[in-house]
Amino acid sequence: QVDRSEVIKSNLNPVFAKIFTVDYYFEEVQKLRFEVYDSHGQAGVGAHDDDFLGGTECTVGQIVAQKRVTKPLFLKYGKFAGKSTITIISEEISGNNGYVELAFRAKKLDDKDLFSKSDPFLEIYRIDDDRSEQLVYRTEVVKNNLSPIWEPFKVSLNSLCSCEEKRKLRGVVWDYDSRGKHDFIGEFFTTFEEMQKAMGENKVQWDCMNPKYKIKKRNYKNSGVVVLLDLKIHRVYSFLDYIMGGCQIHFTVAIDFTASNGDPRNSCSLHYINPYQPNEYLKALVAVGEICQDYDSDKKFSALGFGARIPPKYEV
Repeated sequence: QVDRSEVIKSNLNPVFAKIFTVDYYFEEVQKLRFEVYDSHGQAGVGAHDDDFLGGTECTVGQIVAQKRVTKPLFLKYGKFAGKSTITIISEEISGNNGYVELAFRAKKLDDKDLFSKSDPFLEIYRIDDDRSEQLVYRTEVVKNNLSPIWEPFKVSLNSLCSCEEKRKLRGVVWDYDSRGKHDFIGEFFTTFEEMQKAMGENKVQWDCMNPKYKIKKRNYKNSGVVVLLDLKIHRVYSFLDYIMGGCQIHFTVAIDFTASNGDPRNSCSLHYINPYQPNEYLKALVAVGEICQDYDSDKKFSALGFGARIPPKYEV
């Protein structure tokens, strides 16, 4: 098992927020198997008391080539699981390894429950070029609270906005229902560019709007307010970032002179001194050194040896 999604309760058409990161190798056939279970407890998905709803197999190459793959689910022994299907969406993680930490809260949300207050949770969607929406993150549910403060969460910039600050994002607030029929409270639209105004002591807020109420109610203002309390950008710097930032690299080699390499006069030894061509050690030094020398500031390369017996005492 590589990973598992979160559990979505009482829903026959779940959209999972969990993102699975898989290394892609063009030259390899990478087979994947997806299995769906009906969870009955907290022991963990796929436990013995969970019902197997179906599974399917495909390759990473198929998902990458098609970007969106929908496949039927099969029960054991190759039987179809009714009309059940699973849709898998792929996207490349760009070289930008940064991620952002977001902290949201809401104020004065509409009350959707009759005998108690709403149980709100927030979903963030990325709107792609084809106008389709991809779920980026779903917060936890805050019970019986019209002014919830959700736990801060982290998400990669690639997942949030495809590393495009002006890409439109949609936030949706729901009132949680244990039967899966969540009540829509309201929505707002923004961009990561606008979100960045919340860095430091500043805060950014949006009216949480219900389009139906806006049409029907003349004095309708909003269904609450969503506030971005804090935003922190974390960037994981790549090797190239360090080089372009002025980092200097010093190239040093250490050569094994112990007897384990054999007599340098023996053609089977890695240290064999061949009068016609370089030995394996020299080939390795040249292969690595030719690349590293461009990043070495003084072009002076230290060469160290260890394990040699030096005359006249021939001690290591």
